[in-house]
Amino acid sequence: MTKSTDPFYDDGEEVIAEVRAVRHRISAQFGHDPYKLVAYYKERQRRHGDRLIPAPKPERKDQSAA
Repeated sequence: MTKSTDPFYDDGEEVIAEVRAVRHRISAQFGHDPYKLVAYYKERQRRHGDRLIPAPKPERKDQSAA
């Protein structure tokens, strides 16, 4: 069955496969060592922190009802 005739085919699957391939190539640069990989991502996060969108702060439950 081809993707054009498959009713369950999602174009996003190609994008996900591409992202996974890139992540695998980055991991291979560090011999798939998780410690080196995390260090690499932390350094990139430090250098490019201005490009990151901060996570929303969690909503606090109303303490007065207790």
